[in-house]
Amino acid sequence: MTIPVEKAKWMYETMAKIRYFEDEMEKAYGEGKSPVFNIGAGPVPGEMHLATGQEPAAVGICAHLTAEDTVTSPHRPHHHAIAKNVDLNKMTAEIFGKATGLSKGKGGHMHLFDPAVKFSCGGIVGAGIPHAVGAALAAQMKNKDWVAVAFIGEGAANQGSFHESLNMAGLWKLPLIIVVENNEYGISVSKKASTAIESNDKRAAAYSNVAGAYVKDNDPEEMYRVSEEAVRRARSGEGPTIIEIETYRYLGHFQGDPELYREQSEVPSLREKDPILKWKNELIEKFSVPVQEIQEMENRARQAVDDAYRFARESEEPVLSSALEDVFI
Repeated sequence: MTIPVEKAKWMYETMAKIRYFEDEMEKAYGEGKSPVFNIGAGPVPGEMHLATGQEPAAVGICAHLTAEDTVTSPHRPHHHAIAKNVDLNKMTAEIFGKATGLSKGKGGHMHLFDPAVKFSCGGIVGAGIPHAVGAALAAQMKNKDWVAVAFIGEGAANQGSFHESLNMAGLWKLPLIIVVENNEYGISVSKKASTAIESNDKRAAAYSNVAGAYVKDNDPEEMYRVSEEAVRRARSGEGPTIIEIETYRYLGHFQGDPELYREQSEVPSLREKDPILKWKNELIEKFSVPVQEIQEMENRARQAVDDAYRFARESEEPVLSSALEDVFI
């Protein structure tokens, strides 16, 4: 399998955009929260979960998706949203709590919804899987070739919703793909201490019509390859797939996490295997993309992010009278 060069370039530019977005969010979130950490201070109050290092999981499969395919995401959603082409300006404004946000500033970073590209996320562990099953069932009942992708962390694979959803999806051969982002920690608990199986793709064997695939070393190319097959199976009516990708979380579970559960040497060693730098070298050496073109891609990514942050910061705050709009009372 050879990745088309345009897809390879899209993957790199999107990963660069995700990384820059998360780096800028790390700085924006930290504003006003020192010297004593105050979760309610600064322009972005509340919890913040960043995905720096986990970019390949998002781009490898979203390279095969369209706006008609559904994606559900957990509490760490920015990389999935960007790869699914969620409106970046509105998404950033939503995180800043502005009236121009996707949900008029009422959802925040863990509740991003963009119906235009069928993207949603939520903070309850494992809750997005049944939602994706519903979308997959709707596609099947409408005789559409749409697929539904649920991104989860490896800890969510121990939730009842994971197994109940796979039972139904396997029984009905639904076009569902579950991507398990194995970053080794469910908050502060290592996978080895919480999960009684080596990798969650092996759990596919427990259900009829469900396939499993494992991606080692946070590899964008392998993630693209196994995702291509998973999407093909889903679109052709062959049933669900579980993909587990070995990925890396460079930052804490949340911003402000003291990270006492892992060795200080762990993150520097992970950053030495950075997938974006590796993919950049692949573009040059394997796909023969000129360095100048790569720089242009990086500049476009940075400009899009800079524009989104400017839009968010300059947008108006919600007015008090809107507090009871768009809600059930």
